[in-house]
Amino acid sequence: MKTTDFAFELPAELIAQEPLPERSASRLLAVEANTGECSHLTFRDLPQLLTVGDLLVFNNTRVIPARLFAQKQTGGRAEILIERVRGDGSALAHVRASKSPRDGTLLLVTPDPESDVSDLALRVLGREGALFVLMPETGTLKDMMRRYGHMPLPPYIEREDTAEDRDRYQTLYGSRDGAVAAPTAGLHFDQTLLEQLDAAGVARAEVTLHVGAGTFQPVRAEHLEDHIMHSEHIEVDQTCCDAVAACRARGGRVIAVGTTAVRSLESAAQVSGKDQALKPFSGDTDIFLYPGADFHVVDAMITNFHLPESTLIMLVSAFAGTDTIRHAYRTAIENRYRFFSYGDAMFLTKERNA
Repeated sequence: MKTTDFAFELPAELIAQEPLPERSASRLLAVEANTGECSHLTFRDLPQLLTVGDLLVFNNTRVIPARLFAQKQTGGRAEILIERVRGDGSALAHVRASKSPRDGTLLLVTPDPESDVSDLALRVLGREGALFVLMPETGTLKDMMRRYGHMPLPPYIEREDTAEDRDRYQTLYGSRDGAVAAPTAGLHFDQTLLEQLDAAGVARAEVTLHVGAGTFQPVRAEHLEDHIMHSEHIEVDQTCCDAVAACRARGGRVIAVGTTAVRSLESAAQVSGKDQALKPFSGDTDIFLYPGADFHVVDAMITNFHLPESTLIMLVSAFAGTDTIRHAYRTAIENRYRFFSYGDAMFLTKERNA
C-alpha cells in the first residue's frame, strides 16, 4: 500500500485547539469493523459498550514538561524538546536553532523565548542521529523542567501552552514520567467514569509506553514497507500478562485504551511468540502495524482521530479495516467531530480476519 492511501481532507476548524470543560463530555463514535456501522455516543456511554469480564489496558505514562527555551552563549536562541531522559542524567533531544549547536556548546535555559537570565545550563555532548545529547551543566533536567519547562503540545495546536494544559494534557491515572506526547485516548476518562467501570465489573491493567515526538513525524516513504519506524520504550509487566490471561480464561475482551497500549501489548506478543501466552517485556519497540498485520492480544480499542498519512491511522486501519476507517472518518467529518489530541474518540472492534 501507499502512504497516499491514508490521506484525507480535514477542515481546519475541526482540529481541537482546547480541551472540553469536562473530560468525559467528548463524543464517542462506536464503529463495528465488519459492518462499518457507526453509532454516535458520548464518552460517558462507554460502559454500555463493555461487558462484565472485559479488560481495559491503560498506558500509565505521564507527560513531562519537555519543551525548554534556551540562549546560546553567542546570543542566539534555541528551542529544546527533550525526547528521552537517560539513566546518567543526560537527555536525547531535538534542538531547533538558526544554526545547529556544535559539540561543547552551552545552552542557557530560560523561562521563555525572550528572557536573558538563567542559572541553569545544558552542555551539548554530541549527536545520535537526528537527536542531540545534552547534559546538565548546572542543576538537573528534572529541576529545569519543573522550573522552566512547558508542556509539549502537538504542532497542530496553534497556541502556547497554559497552566490548564499541565492538568488536561495528562491522564488522571498516569504515574510514570517520561512521555513528550499524551496517550490521548486516556484523556477522556474522569474519576466518575473509572468508578462506574469498576462497579460494572470491567477489569483494569496497565502498561507503560513513553510516547516520543516521533509519533508526529510524517511517513515520508511512498510505500509503507519502506518506512523506518521510530523507537519508543515500553514495559509490559507480569501483572498485566496475568490480567490478560485471566481475561482470556473468563471469555472477556482485551480492550486497549489508545494506540500506545495496542503497540505495547502487540510488541510483547511479538517477543513472546505467536499463539504463546503473553510474557513480560521491557525495552524499546519499533513495531509498525499497518494493513496486513496480525493482532494477537487486542480485541477492541479506544482511540482518538489521527493525522492523515500517519502511522497511527495506518494502525487503526490494520485493526478495523481500511474501508471501515475511511467510512468512519468521513462520518466523523460530516458530523463535525473534533479531531486529534484534544478531540473526540472512537471505539473500534477488530476486523474478524485481522
